[in-house]
Amino acid sequence: QVQLVESGGGLVQAGGSLRLSCAASGSIRSPNTMGWYRQGPGKQRELVATDTSGIRTNYADSVKGRFTVSRDATKKTVYLQMNSLKPEDTAVYYCYLRAYYGTSQTDYWGQGTQVTVSS
Repeated sequence: QVQLVESGGGLVQAGGSLRLSCAASGSIRSPNTMGWYRQGPGKQRELVATDTSGIRTNYADSVKGRFTVSRDATKKTVYLQMNSLKPEDTAVYYCYLRAYYGTSQTDYWGQGTQVTVSS
């Protein structure tokens, strides 16, 4: 069983920065994709940024150039460095892990951490 524990959310003024962390525990297979989704008020959950085994990253257009996803050396912790934050970045941010098993895959989610950006 895989568990994801997030930390680092909070309240910040527009233009500020925050760093989210997510630690994965349990039986984690490689390759895998780790990253972040978010769900703003009244909106659907959307992709923010992902990292596939430290080889390939993917970003939503709305965060390119402002957010950076990375992993530690163990590949079991994923970070999201968020700079130049905007009020529209306000959302619950969810850590995400997709493990691949041949032709199938399993998704895991963290409990979410609130990020609020004030104008």
